[in-house]
Amino acid sequence: MRISGYTGDSRHHSKVPALPPELHKKLTAWRRHLHAHPELSLQEKGTAAFVQERLAELGIPFETNIGGHGVVATLTRGTAAGRVGLRADMDALPITEDTGLSYASTTPGVMHACGHDGHTASLLGAAALLAADTDWSGTVDFIFQPAEEGFGGSRAMVAAGLFERFPVDRVFGFHNWPGLEAGTIAVHDGAVMASGGRITITIEGHAGHAGMPHLTRDPVMAAGHLIVAMQSIVSRSVDPLDTAVLSLSAIEGGTAANQIAGKVVIRGTLRHHRNHVKDIILARIGEICAGIATSFDVKVTPDIVMGVGVTANTPDEAGFARIAAEKVRAPVRRDLAPSMAGEDFAFYLQQRPGAFVWIGNGPLRDGAELHGPRYDFNDAILPVASHWMAEVAKTALSANEDVA
Repeated sequence: MRISGYTGDSRHHSKVPALPPELHKKLTAWRRHLHAHPELSLQEKGTAAFVQERLAELGIPFETNIGGHGVVATLTRGTAAGRVGLRADMDALPITEDTGLSYASTTPGVMHACGHDGHTASLLGAAALLAADTDWSGTVDFIFQPAEEGFGGSRAMVAAGLFERFPVDRVFGFHNWPGLEAGTIAVHDGAVMASGGRITITIEGHAGHAGMPHLTRDPVMAAGHLIVAMQSIVSRSVDPLDTAVLSLSAIEGGTAANQIAGKVVIRGTLRHHRNHVKDIILARIGEICAGIATSFDVKVTPDIVMGVGVTANTPDEAGFARIAAEKVRAPVRRDLAPSMAGEDFAFYLQQRPGAFVWIGNGPLRDGAELHGPRYDFNDAILPVASHWMAEVAKTALSANEDVA
């Protein structure tokens, strides 16, 4: 998706407030250090230690090892009872970097291809801004989350008592967005990111000589028919006005050209924005698998593990997100469709009201999209990201005071 400029109900503003020069320099250096030293999900020990060192420098108390390598820092000002959570993710991806940058990954086969290095640096920036700002009252918890990339980091932190130990009223976060004008903030009403599921379908037949196929039960042929049938689900079973993705992305089976394999495994992903669409797709997958099993005399076993759910903003918190964007004088987009990518921030939103926004990373370049080998977080958006996170906390806390 390539988005340039902004239209619709957006408002043009003057330049986003600059960070203090020394802080912007520090955040850029911190972000590039994290980029050069990426760690996979569940392995973020060094990243967590780096975050702890920076928080100690800022004089902000924190707790560690929450749901794995999770870190939560806390600031309290004044006497207001309101409490807000701000979240950033810390993990990297098993992708080989191809940027040629001076601060490129030093870990073979691992890179920050989704911008979590920038998210972490931005949250540290928000913490620094709020620590130096006396114009707010309440409590802000800075949530540095591990294992976002499909390994349930948000669920683990919640299971470890995140919201009992840090009882926030609301929670906010952001994702950088390549293809959206740098520094523009997109705020959705309702769905932002899709719910996802991992699909594994195992087809078991009877192996044998490829020259005597009548003595076998061929799982490769069954797999071909299953793939074609599965790709008809979204186009023929889902209402065209709804949105869904069913992608079968990997297939494994066979070791020799002259042998019919005994087993084939197909893997893929399911994405949706509404639960009734998920129910339709799951039912059709089951029916197709049963039909293929009967047609080709093979055993077909579907295994589908659903993710945490749709990332959907709650109305009041989407309003706070928009107000905060306007306060930091960032352009605002409210006309963008939700993405079919997933985000485990959804699990926090099942526990607390909140909002998740996109902050433009700049023009989309070939290979530099999210999860691409030439991707890099744009350091020029650190000021807007840090200021927005600080301001959305203040805005939400101020709303609590107004209610009180």
